Parts: sequence; structure tokens; C-alpha cells
Amino acid sequence: MYQQTTGAATAAIDPASLHGRLIGMQTESIAEVMDAHQETINRRGVGFKGFIPAVIARLVNEAFTRRAAGMADMKVTAPPHLMRNPKVRPDEWEMDVIRLQLMSATWPKGQAYSASAQKNGTPAQRTLIPEYYGSSCLACHGSPQGEIDITGFAKEGAKENDLGGIISITLYR
Repeated sequence: MYQQTTGAATAAIDPASLHGRLIGMQTESIAEVMDAHQETINRRGVGFKGFIPAVIARLVNEAFTRRAAGMADMKVTAPPHLMRNPKVRPDEWEMDVIRLQLMSATWPKGQAYSASAQKNGTPAQRTLIPEYYGSSCLACHGSPQGEIDITGFAKEGAKENDLGGIISITLYR
């Protein structure tokens, strides 16, 4: 998927470069989370295990942010009216970009937003990438609005292709 999106195979990236080190940290973070939850993943006879995409993303991003401390951080956030986990609430800069750009009717669907902006007082290159609900997301986020889903949250009443989340990437300078 990385190669399809970027045109670069991860094996061709110099592992000593910043790009290569960050890819390595992300790969290690994915392995850490999957290893830590293997018992849950493999548990037989349990239909819903609670190990959903949002949980996996949060855990992987937390592991990555620990590894990349001072170089980069990443999280999946959302517009405030869609927030389910306060740990990933958008900061002020993210909220402004979400509200003024990504939620705008004129914003090109799927287009990322990047800018130089401080984070916690440190100069950084910041990027927000919108994510849209797919059909598989609607079991928890779709209709009827207000109905409690399998995770215990009220459904948002979303439709396929509605803005559902934002990947927030920060590269510190």
C-alpha cells in the first residue's frame, strides 16, 4: 500500500535516512501492537473483540510517537462532533484546519493540507489527511443516528464518503 501510494518500495529507502528511520519506527510500532494483542486477535469463540481500526491506529500511533520523540508524531483525530476518544482530540491548529479547510464544501475530496506551523512551541511541518467513511465503517458510524453501536457509542448517522477522521502527521524541524 505504501508503494502504491508513494511510488517507492520501503526496501529501497535508505534505512539510515530520516525517511528510512521513520518507516522503521512505524513498522516496529505496528509489530509491537499486533504482538501485544495477539491473544485477543486469536481468541476463539468471540465475535467482537474490540480491536477495531480506530483502536489499532491509536495504539500504533502512540507507539510510533514514543519511538520518534522529538522527530515526529502522528495521530488519527476527527472533527469534534465525531470524537469518541478524548486522547486524540484535535489541537487548536488541527481544529482550525479541519473547520476552515477539510470540512469546507469547496475542499477537494481526499486532498491533504500541509503547512509550517508550531506544535507545542516547536517549529514543524504539519500535515492533515482526511479520511472518509467506507461502507464497513457504517455499522458503527452510520444510521440510525443515536442508536448505540457494538462499541457502546451512539452512531453518528454518517453516510459512505462523509469525512470521518483525519490523519495528523507532524515532522519537527
